[in-house]
Amino acid sequence: MLAGLGAGGAERVVSLIAAALVRGGDEVTVVSFDRPADPVFHAFPAGVTLVRLGLPPGAAPGPLLVARRVAALRGALSELRPDAVVSFLTKINVVTLLASLGRRHRLIVSERNNPRAQPASRGWGMLLRALLPRADAIVMQTRASLTLLDPRARRRARVIANPMSAPPRERRPGKTIVGVGRLDRQKGFDLLIDAFARVAPARPDWDLMIWGEGPERPALEARIAALSLADRATLPGNSAVPGGWLDRAGVFVLSSRYEGMPNVLGEAMAAGVPAAVFACAFGPDEMIAHGETGLLVPAGDVVALADAIEALVADAATRERIGAAARAASARYAPAAITAEWRALLDSLLGARGSVGEPKPERRGPAAEPLDRLVGVAPGEAAVAQHG
Repeated sequence: MLAGLGAGGAERVVSLIAAALVRGGDEVTVVSFDRPADPVFHAFPAGVTLVRLGLPPGAAPGPLLVARRVAALRGALSELRPDAVVSFLTKINVVTLLASLGRRHRLIVSERNNPRAQPASRGWGMLLRALLPRADAIVMQTRASLTLLDPRARRRARVIANPMSAPPRERRPGKTIVGVGRLDRQKGFDLLIDAFARVAPARPDWDLMIWGEGPERPALEARIAALSLADRATLPGNSAVPGGWLDRAGVFVLSSRYEGMPNVLGEAMAAGVPAAVFACAFGPDEMIAHGETGLLVPAGDVVALADAIEALVADAATRERIGAAARAASARYAPAAITAEWRALLDSLLGARGSVGEPKPERRGPAAEPLDRLVGVAPGEAAVAQHG
């Protein structure tokens, strides 16, 4: 399950996993809460069915929307009768756990961010903590993120990183510093603009592009104007195609205040783009070896970030060395390897049947029976279902 099928990182992961499962002969349905007419950013192959429930944010007042989503998802699951359901992102995980109570399918929930840092009411956190132990498996993206789980939930958790690769596009790197992500507080683009303002006077041939859309656009535009950077820093919106922001990137910057495991950093690494990165919780310090595959600086330290950007833009040889090392290191996140881990998890769980929230019968082993039906709930507001 996902919230929607837009341009986010979790949506990209769902598209890759769904494609891999279909290639393996499984029937996959991706369920989302967005509208049927909303654009789909990441392509899904033939054989993946999309079910879009038409309950995006704002479709009803808060508690009523949650209730309507639970009811709509429960109805969809009754019709689809999946063998396994995979849910992505905190609030969607809660909805999926509630909708799955008493149903006879295996349930995997996947946290794709830092739930302790996300802006959400205490109620969501309490519901998540109470319901998580009812999942058959909990997928976290990094070793450090396991500390977010209480002991009961941690027993059901495992780490599966994001699948990451560069789009098969020709790159012509230019003197462009690039940031990518939703324009919200989490991504720290205000800090990136401040860091660029420190670098820009001495580097008149370098510009800044921040790709993405979101609620912070007016504030970021005002910040750019206040720092007299209007001719040097731009907000071009979402790239027209997945990974299009890489085409002319000379340096990538991750300025996030917190993360799960940043897909855009993995894509930059796979494309050989050298990166300056805040060592925020979680992900960057497990992905980057400082000075070798990127430059890590303390989270939130604008001066240190500016110094790291300067070190990269000042020296083409350093950019080449770090970019090449990053490309080589990114091989451990190759989509084929990561999707194989997801497949192994699904196969292992389908050796045992029962209702979510009920005691599980003893498992019969990883290959006890084939994976038949999978429903996934996607992040924009979605789910994935598989049938064999």
